[in-house]
Amino acid sequence: MRMARRNVGIIGLGIMGSAMAANLMRAGFRVTGYDPDPACMRRHRRAGGVAAGSVEEVAGAAEILITSLPSAKALELTSKAVTGKKVIIETSTLPIAVKEAARRRLARAGATLLDCPLSGTGAQARTGDLVVYASGSRAAFSKTIPVLKGFSRGHYFLGKFGNGSKMKFAANLLVAIHNVSAAEAVVLARKSGLGAALAVKVLGDGAGASRMLQVRGPMMAKRAYGDATMKVEVWQKDMKIIGDFARTLRSPTPLFSATKAVYNAAMAQGHARHDTASVCAVLEKRRKRK
Repeated sequence: MRMARRNVGIIGLGIMGSAMAANLMRAGFRVTGYDPDPACMRRHRRAGGVAAGSVEEVAGAAEILITSLPSAKALELTSKAVTGKKVIIETSTLPIAVKEAARRRLARAGATLLDCPLSGTGAQARTGDLVVYASGSRAAFSKTIPVLKGFSRGHYFLGKFGNGSKMKFAANLLVAIHNVSAAEAVVLARKSGLGAALAVKVLGDGAGASRMLQVRGPMMAKRAYGDATMKVEVWQKDMKIIGDFARTLRSPTPLFSATKAVYNAAMAQGHARHDTASVCAVLEKRRKRK
């Protein structure tokens, strides 16, 4: 690989962006990053990254960029700031129409946007245990493969732009359900007199195992939700996107819909900035009606 290809830019250094940056640096890439949050920038510098003063500066430092953004507005502003022959790996969970508008805007500026949402939590991102759902230009995707390998364990090319997000919505629908079902199982085990940590270990080795039980079960067992790998307040945004998308297709989502009340209760009970594993705390407060 040419040395120039070892430069990567990252815009958005939150939970996911900072984890991707750290893994890319461990893989030998020089990572120039930008985030409007000074704390994120300090963390990036401490990890060995190059701190940029703007999106434009990041775009000037590398041909391949990664965006990990919290909102449609953030993607809009970013897409207006990037020009030239860049390939952007867009990893955020946002409505497809928002990404398509950014793709068209960037294309007019000479850049190529790939729709590449991620499957995995923040904790998984730290260890590179992510899967990339890529869609868009196959030629541009091929150029990004060395970068994708630097921060993920797997990647799938899913065809036309937007297919990556469609797969992500299906994946997060399962995450929403499996997270709450894991919490139900932990609460049931605890109320029955079984040790929660033991239950997580044993259930995780049986037919009822899930990645959410594996990843978030230990947090539920410890009742420790402060080290958030996905904050409840951020998850609310993802839930709305999935629900809206399913409604446009008239696709039934009874289990997904049933979980909304639990996540809403987590928000109401002060868990907005806690990990979504805190749905376990919500269920522990509930009493089954006779």
